[in-house]
Amino acid sequence: MLSRKFMAIVAAGVLLACGVGAQAIVMETVPVGNPGNAGEWSGESYGGYGPDRICGAVDYTYNIGKYEVTAGQYTEFLNAVAGVDTYALYNTYMSNTSDGSGITRSGGGTVGNPYTYTVASSHVNRPVNFVSWGDAARFANWLHNNQPTGEQGAGTTETGAYTLNGAMTDAELSAVNRNSNWKWAITSEDEWYKAAYHKNDGVTGNYWDYPTSSDSVPGRDLNDVSGNNANYLGTPYPIDLPYYTTLVGEFQNSDSPYGTFDQGGNVWEWNEAVSYGLYRGVRGASYHIYDYNLHASYRSTIVYPSSEGSSYGFRVSEVPEPGSVLLLLIGCAGMVLRKRRA
Repeated sequence: MLSRKFMAIVAAGVLLACGVGAQAIVMETVPVGNPGNAGEWSGESYGGYGPDRICGAVDYTYNIGKYEVTAGQYTEFLNAVAGVDTYALYNTYMSNTSDGSGITRSGGGTVGNPYTYTVASSHVNRPVNFVSWGDAARFANWLHNNQPTGEQGAGTTETGAYTLNGAMTDAELSAVNRNSNWKWAITSEDEWYKAAYHKNDGVTGNYWDYPTSSDSVPGRDLNDVSGNNANYLGTPYPIDLPYYTTLVGEFQNSDSPYGTFDQGGNVWEWNEAVSYGLYRGVRGASYHIYDYNLHASYRSTIVYPSSEGSSYGFRVSEVPEPGSVLLLLIGCAGMVLRKRRA
């Protein structure tokens, strides 16, 4: 019988070699519909943390990453654009295989002797960490530009969903906004919140308290097939020894109503929110913080966008291709007709 972890790797939809050499990656997404849904209050006045704000109202259809961006996907990104790592997309702490991403670097970092990157097989489908908001924005630009190979600059990492043009400081990164012609992007706070907590029950303001389709605190049991589990601080710790993060999608039947996994726990996920001056927002908590941080009311918006730590990762959003929307409508119409005939 195939192991549970092997099945989780296959489910992640990431087919790539662990060695050197960039190749196209597949970002598995789920659709988030019900455009025009109402939001709900989140923040310290509602039992959580952070400035009060109505979250989750989105007036358009979009796709969102089913999983957090993985170390394997990020390695392909590095091999495509970070032979000369102009904007420090790689953090040496990524090489850790306990609380890091298992990504190692070799080479000289010059045009004649470029860096190359390899990810440990144990981490291909664990979330990438030690990434800043700027790193996530450059990854999104790379996806927007159809995953090109070349130096970090216009057309690869510096233009696309975001106009970065070398932005590295907290002041520069906090001033960056999503461009109107975006194809892939870091999730906005509303996109993230809706995919995590909205009950997917039409144009409503109905939300769960936790991103596991539940109002009850999630458990931490990797073997529990009944659902409502996540990777956060508790006993035993870590729960997938010797690794602190878990494989994306590892917790069975613990997805959100839209089908996303790990929006609670594993790693904090960057979003586009800006508050308290230069800070960017993160959501969802991580493996080394307690369960109350997974709650819908918890808005963590006090992280500098240049910060890189073991608990910071990200997820991306995508504009649905017109053809994909049409196919979805055709498929839905076909299902209705079949039901009527039945």
